[in-house]
Amino acid sequence: MNHEFQDKPTEPQEGDPDQNMTSNLESLPDLVPARMVNEFVYCPRLFHLEWVQQRFVTSDDVEEGLYVHRVVDQPGGDLPEPGQHDPEHAAGRTVRSYWLSSPDLGVTAKTDVITIANDGTVTPIDYKKGSPDPRGRPWPSDEIQSIIQALLLSDAGHTVRHAEIWYAETRRRVTIEITEKHRERVRAVLADLKEVAASDKPPPPLKDSPKCPACSLVSICMPDEINTLRTRTSPAPRRVMVADPDSRPVYVSEQGALVAVRRGRLEIYREKEKLGSYRLIDVNQVNVYGNITISSQAMRELFDREIPVAWFSYGGWLTGMAAGLPSKHVDMRRAQYTASTEVTLAIASRMINGKIRNCRTLTRRNSRPDTQRIIEQLGHLAERTMQVEGFPSLLGVEGTAARLYFAAFTGMLKPSTDVDITSFDSNGRARRPPPDPVNALLSFTYALLVKDITAAIHLVGLDPYLGVYHRPRFGRPALALDVAEEFRPIIADSTVIQLINNGEIRQHHFTQRGGGCQLEREGRTAVIGAYERRLNHEIRHPVFGYRVSYRRAIEVQCRLLAAHLVGELPEYTPLTTR
Repeated sequence: MNHEFQDKPTEPQEGDPDQNMTSNLESLPDLVPARMVNEFVYCPRLFHLEWVQQRFVTSDDVEEGLYVHRVVDQPGGDLPEPGQHDPEHAAGRTVRSYWLSSPDLGVTAKTDVITIANDGTVTPIDYKKGSPDPRGRPWPSDEIQSIIQALLLSDAGHTVRHAEIWYAETRRRVTIEITEKHRERVRAVLADLKEVAASDKPPPPLKDSPKCPACSLVSICMPDEINTLRTRTSPAPRRVMVADPDSRPVYVSEQGALVAVRRGRLEIYREKEKLGSYRLIDVNQVNVYGNITISSQAMRELFDREIPVAWFSYGGWLTGMAAGLPSKHVDMRRAQYTASTEVTLAIASRMINGKIRNCRTLTRRNSRPDTQRIIEQLGHLAERTMQVEGFPSLLGVEGTAARLYFAAFTGMLKPSTDVDITSFDSNGRARRPPPDPVNALLSFTYALLVKDITAAIHLVGLDPYLGVYHRPRFGRPALALDVAEEFRPIIADSTVIQLINNGEIRQHHFTQRGGGCQLEREGRTAVIGAYERRLNHEIRHPVFGYRVSYRRAIEVQCRLLAAHLVGELPEYTPLTTR
């Protein structure tokens, strides 16, 4: 992998807005880990994401690095006090995994290996999985970390003449001679680091950097996407986002089933019969319908792996979610909580604009010719969303668009199907309980969609219960409902259309109870399968130009919303299809 050469932290690009610095530098920790100084020199934004926001994502490179460190991470040996070494016994001694701190310098580090020479001098050796730069020199980020280890030993009273870095890929050791100029350099880097750490928002992403594709946090940082939306003049961004994960949701609907964890697998039982078994590394959600039991051991393991659990009623209503601890990025939630009415109205207007445009696209693709007038009206209403002066006006525009859209909805369905679609024409869109099969399908898929968006919002670090458009009442995930607006037509409604038109759902999959229509178990299984296929469907992103699945697009939109709230992006851009 190529690296950019830099001896100092990357400065914001020309034209970037000034960073909003907080004055409370004193609130920062007294000691900065040397590993974070390494990250800062490599990429200030990466440092902010990892240290300030506490974001971390593993990758093949990370796992390979842990493997290289497996031996030196095992503590071993004792470092004698300065001046108390025994030349007869100290020569050639090594110390592994040794912690050092310097209040004067303001850093702390765990050294991989320390060697002790005959004359009592000590040498820190840092292990890296990669290779030195083309000149045979250490990379700047590796060099600063090794220098810090040497200075920490010096501050502890030991004599240090040089530090070493062992690069596993080339099996080559690089030496760094230590001078007092290195101390000045470290202090300067730490001063810059603390300014970035004190800021509410991260530095701007690197531009066209070869560092980005291999970065484990590229899917969180989204460098090219953020830069594209910041300037709106950039060419189509490179595809640097990580691919969709191999893990998938698990759905459990067998009443009386038990969900447990055994030997790294999620297992589902009913009485003594095993109904299913999945490797935990292949699971990213657990969804249970009705009376399902999940063991305490399973819940703890799922929380440790940041796998959310969603509970649905037997009929498919989302009743609750559980996940591990929330994101540590407090500044993001603070920005969400303190967003002004002007800001939230602008976001909501764009979300509803995206929803109406997507409704118009779906209607145009699937309807009869006699709906042309409705398609034109939806286009005009989409334009009006960007001209409203308040939430009441926006609600009015959305309501009008919804009535027009659902009036044309059965026109997108095949009349030859044995599913009762005519009742929807008389009932319109109705909920709690849905009175007919079409409404039952819409409600069920909407619940699935809100569940996935709630999980994505939790992953990003926002509060799913405080929305910008939907009011936070009755414990509903208002922000998830907000983000769902633009996705309802292209994911949920499209799934319903495909289910009916392809004959995957039939009238016998429904039952009438208490004036409402519900899906039976076989019907729920069919809907979940079609919904998951829709999430996996790839589209060409209308803004960024690369292909992306709807599953990944949901997370991207949540991250773009968060970036706008903290001031990284000038506006929120909804996802629309053509």
